[in-house]
Amino acid sequence: MNDLANRVETLHRLLNQYNHEYYVMDNPSVPDSEYDKLLHELIHIEEEHPEFKTEDSPTVRVGGEAQATFNKVRHDTPMLSLANAFNEEDLRRFDARVREHAGKVEYMCELKIDGLAVSLKYENGRFVQGLTRGDGTIGEDITENLRTIRAIPLKIKKPLTFEVRGEAFMPKASFERLNKEKEEAGEQAFANPRNAAAGSLRQLDSKLAAKRRLSIFLYSVNDFTNFHATSQSEALDELDELGFKTNQNRKRESDIEGVLEYIKYWTEKRQDLSYDIDGIVIKVNDLEEQDELGYTQKSPRWAIAYKFPAEEVVTTLHDIELSVGRTGVVTPTAVLEPVRVAGTTVSRASLHNEDLIHEKDIRIGDSVVIKKAGDIIPEVVRSLPDRRPEGTETYHMPTHCPSCGHELVRLDGEIALRCINPKCPAQLVEGMIHFVSRQAMNIDGLGTKLIMQLYDNEIIKDVADLYYLTKDDLLPLERMGEKKADNLLNAIEASKENSFEHLLFGLGIRHLGVKASQVIAERFDNMERLFEVTEEELLEIHDIGDKLATSLITYLNNEDIIALIDKLRAKNVNMKYKGIRTSEIESDSEFNGLTVVLTGKLHNMTRTEASKWLEAQGAKTTSSVTKKTDLVIAGEDAGSKLTKAEKLGTEIWSEADFIQKQNEVDQ
Repeated sequence: MNDLANRVETLHRLLNQYNHEYYVMDNPSVPDSEYDKLLHELIHIEEEHPEFKTEDSPTVRVGGEAQATFNKVRHDTPMLSLANAFNEEDLRRFDARVREHAGKVEYMCELKIDGLAVSLKYENGRFVQGLTRGDGTIGEDITENLRTIRAIPLKIKKPLTFEVRGEAFMPKASFERLNKEKEEAGEQAFANPRNAAAGSLRQLDSKLAAKRRLSIFLYSVNDFTNFHATSQSEALDELDELGFKTNQNRKRESDIEGVLEYIKYWTEKRQDLSYDIDGIVIKVNDLEEQDELGYTQKSPRWAIAYKFPAEEVVTTLHDIELSVGRTGVVTPTAVLEPVRVAGTTVSRASLHNEDLIHEKDIRIGDSVVIKKAGDIIPEVVRSLPDRRPEGTETYHMPTHCPSCGHELVRLDGEIALRCINPKCPAQLVEGMIHFVSRQAMNIDGLGTKLIMQLYDNEIIKDVADLYYLTKDDLLPLERMGEKKADNLLNAIEASKENSFEHLLFGLGIRHLGVKASQVIAERFDNMERLFEVTEEELLEIHDIGDKLATSLITYLNNEDIIALIDKLRAKNVNMKYKGIRTSEIESDSEFNGLTVVLTGKLHNMTRTEASKWLEAQGAKTTSSVTKKTDLVIAGEDAGSKLTKAEKLGTEIWSEADFIQKQNEVDQ
C-alpha cells in the first residue's frame, strides 16, 4: 500500500507540474498524450481506492457530481467595482485628484479582461472556495466549477490562508470551438466569450463547465498580511511565485502621459490577443498610497477603468427588411454582410424609421459604418457614398403593410409608419408575445416560437385562446412532450390569479405602460369599473395624459375588445386589483414621496421586484434621471444614468446599500 501511496504522490506532483507549465506558463514540457496517460492512471487508482482521492487531486479538473443550486455567500470584504473613464479628459481628472491627495505617484497599468470577476479562498495553501462577484456584497458559490479551470492552482507553494481575486474568461480558441459544437448540434451559439464564460461558470454540472476550457488571470489580494509586497506590481510578482496566473502585459508608468501611451498601444493591439479585453485598469502602484486615498461608497479612489470607445467597422448593407410590431409600427432593419463587432458577429441592425434612413442617406448596396451602442445594440452610424455602386436608389418605405397588405398611415405628430388593421397577423402575434411576457401575465414556457406555432396552426387567434388550450392541442406540436405540455398548462392556469394590473398591461393598449397600468388598476379596482370610466376621470389622475386617456377609452369601446374580455372572464382570469394600495403605505416611511431610478444589473432581485418594494414604501420609480430624482440605485454595469446622477449630485446607492435598507425596513 505504501508503494501505491507513493505512486499517487508522484502522479499528483507530475500532473500539477505539467498543468502549471501548460496553462500558466504557456510552456509545456511533455506532449498532451503523456499528461492524459498519467491522469487516466490516477483516475483508475482513485476509483479502485477512494481513500486516495483528495479535494486537491488533479482529477477534480474533469468535474464531479451535478449540484442542485448555487449557495449565496457573503464576501469577507466587498468586491467593489471601479469608476469608469471613457476618454483622455476623464483620465487626466483622475490623475489630478490622485496627485492632489498623494502628490507624484507611480501607476500600474493592467489589461481589463472581459470575463467574470471571481474570488478564490485558500486555507493552508489549498483552494477551498470560489465565489462570483454577485452584487459586490453577496456572491454565488461556484467552487466546483472553478476547480475545473486548470489555470487555478488547487494547492499553492506556501501554506497561506488568504483570498485572491481575478477574472475568469473564455479564450477565443475555446469560444470558437464551443460555438462550432453548438452550431453542429443545432443549438443557439453564444453571443460572445464573456457570455460563454458566465454561462459556463453557472453550469450546475461541473463536468460541462470542465469541457468549456476556461482560464483566469488573478489581479489582486484581499489581505496583504502574509505578503512582503509594498506595491501592486510586487503583489502580482508574489502571486506568480505562488503558482497563480497573472497577466504579463502589465506595465508600471511614472505619470499619466505614460498611461496614455500604454492605452494607445493596447487600443491598437487588442485584437492580436488570444482573449478579449474591454479596457485598461489604472491603479496607484504603492499600497500605502492606496490606503491613504481610500474608497468612496462604491469604488476605490486609487483606481479607475478606462473603457475602449465603441468599435466601428465597415460592412455591406444587402437589404432592408420590415417588421410589424404589436402596435402596428413598421420598423426597417438593415440586413448586413456578417461582420464581427465588439466581440460578436453582427448581421442585422435597426434603422428605426424612414426619416433616419433619408437623413443618413442609407441605400441598399451601400458600404456602411456600424457600431454597437453601449457595446450592446448594433446600429448603422453612416453610409459611405464614395464607395456607393452606380445605380443605387434612394430607399422609400412601402405604402402597404408587409404582413396584411393594409394601407400604412403616419399619424399626426409621429415619425413612424403604422398599420391600423386590428386583424393584422403580425400585430396579433406580437401582441400575444407581449401578453405572456414577464411584466404582463408572466406565462413561463410560452416563447415566441411556440406562440407562432400555435398561431400558424390556427390553434389560437387571440390572447384569450391561450386559456382554452388543452393537452391534445399541444402534444402534436414540434418538441412538445407530456411534461412540457403539463408545465405550460400549469403556468397558464397560475397566471389567472395575477393582479389586475398585469392583465391590463398585457392587453397591449397603446401608450399604456407598466406604471400607468398599476396606477389605473389601483384607482378603479376592477375591469367592470374600468369599462364605466370616463375620459375626464382618467385625466384627474396625475400620471395620465390626454393621449393615454383617449387611447384607453377608444380601446374599451371596441366591440371586439369587449368580446375578448368576456372570453377571458369565462375562463376565470382575475380582473381585480390585488396589490398594495397607496392608502396602506405608512406615511412615515423614509421612501414616501421620493423619486427613485433603478439602473444597471441587479443580482439579488429583478428590477420589477425592486420597483414594487419601493412603491409599497410610497416611492415613485421613474426611468430617467433628472434634477427631481431623489435617489439612484445602481447595479452592475450602470451606464449613462449613473454618470448623469453623479454630475447632478444625486444620492447614489449600490444594490448592497439597498438590500441593507430593505432589511432594516422589513424587520
